[in-house]
Amino acid sequence: MTDHAHRHNLPVNDELHPLVYKAMIGLAIWLVLSIWFLFDRGAYVGLILAMITVFFVVFAGIPAALWLTWRRNSEPDAQPDPESYREWTSHRFETWTGGMSGAEAATQILLPLAAVSIGMTVFGVVFFLVVPQLGH
Repeated sequence: MTDHAHRHNLPVNDELHPLVYKAMIGLAIWLVLSIWFLFDRGAYVGLILAMITVFFVVFAGIPAALWLTWRRNSEPDAQPDPESYREWTSHRFETWTGGMSGAEAATQILLPLAAVSIGMTVFGVVFFLVVPQLGH
């Protein structure tokens, strides 16, 4: 077993870097667009696309509302200047259950959404290739 040396002089973050939020938004848009373009067949296409749009609005709307509320209620000088992503990932990121590196926190946050986005795209491509052949 090895002991990991903790560098006690590193800054500690409890807020995500803006690039993590942008990546979340980008992956969510990728997910919705892949569903809209690859699964647009069938009798209930309008209903399916409406439900996907509702899920997307909820998924994107809740974090946006929380961020806007924080921004409106915080003091202007309390909003930190964003540091570079490389610096942010090297700092320690604090959570309710303990600390981890910023890179590990970003990975744990983005990995599920990336897996769903990529997986849905793969399912959509398979659906696109197989469904026209089912009718023959």
